[in-house]
Amino acid sequence: MIHIKKHERGLLFRRGDYVRCLLPGSHYADWIPGSEVTILDTQKLFKLNRGLSMFAADNALMNEMQIIDVPDGSLALHFVNGHFTEAFAAGQFAYWNATVEHKFKIVNQNSPEIPGDLDATVIANAGMKNHVQRFQIDAHQVGLLFFDGVFIRQLKPGAHYFWQGPVQVQVTPLDLRQLQIDMTGQEILTLDRVSIRINFVCHYRIINPERIALQVKEYEQQLYVALQLILREYVGTLTLDELLQKKEEINQFVLSKLKERSPDLGVEFNFAGVKDIILPGDFKEIMNLVLIAERKAQANLLTRREEIASTRSLLNTARLMDENPTLYRLKELEYVERIAEKVSSISLSSSGTLLDQLSAVVSSKKKDV
Repeated sequence: MIHIKKHERGLLFRRGDYVRCLLPGSHYADWIPGSEVTILDTQKLFKLNRGLSMFAADNALMNEMQIIDVPDGSLALHFVNGHFTEAFAAGQFAYWNATVEHKFKIVNQNSPEIPGDLDATVIANAGMKNHVQRFQIDAHQVGLLFFDGVFIRQLKPGAHYFWQGPVQVQVTPLDLRQLQIDMTGQEILTLDRVSIRINFVCHYRIINPERIALQVKEYEQQLYVALQLILREYVGTLTLDELLQKKEEINQFVLSKLKERSPDLGVEFNFAGVKDIILPGDFKEIMNLVLIAERKAQANLLTRREEIASTRSLLNTARLMDENPTLYRLKELEYVERIAEKVSSISLSSSGTLLDQLSAVVSSKKKDV
């Protein structure tokens, strides 16, 4: 006797040949020598090490099963009672319909595009990880989509899913934010053959992603070379002194030249500026010496100007005193006042003028000292 449960079915074989399907219940008459019964759970995949063709003649069995044939390059999405369960690739599969409802959706993986009517929760399900590839484009990016190396279109920010099939899918993200090129220690010869180093910075933003992807190879390197050549073009026409005086003009010239290249490179330049101009070590010492000499010359010039102004003032005073006796007399009194502050007593004779006598007194005092 063999007993079949409600959720089971029995497949009866005699000497290796399929006989019939055994429904739930106890079976006595079918159990004879040479018989073999395989019991299958109707809630699981119909799986035997035998081809399905041997059961095709049993209409009762076929009515209780659903056979799905997945062609090459396709994928079957399996739904049980309306809920996604799994996905499987090419092959022939059979499921029991006795206790649950099985539905299948066949999708073509030869086309990487996932149909728009497929629910996003199914695509993101863990059971699809071996069949779906995911690409994330951030809010500040744009994605460039390629199928087998052929550009298809741009992708907006968000998550994008494609089938893992025979077509190779590639997504290249490009940053649309303001970007920066730093040129550090660029050695350039000035017109007077002085080797200097320039640190330069440039801000730009991508405005034509397709051109960068399809027509400009290694665009960042090309931007760097363009900036390098424009700097050399300008600096090579100036002497060192002119260069140091025209730092702002360098920025404007470089930025205008870069903007002329914008359409070819697919970017928009917003700013360009010199950060540092670094002179050779020995040249710094020479310039410091020149600066010191200039400052000394300026100081000497100021001293000479003050001496000349003082002498002229004395000369003008002497002329006024010679022409005006009253002024001369006032000067005598001022002289007496100053001397009186320095000595306790002064004796004067009647011979000579007051200034002459005072001058004589001062001269004699100096000799005594």
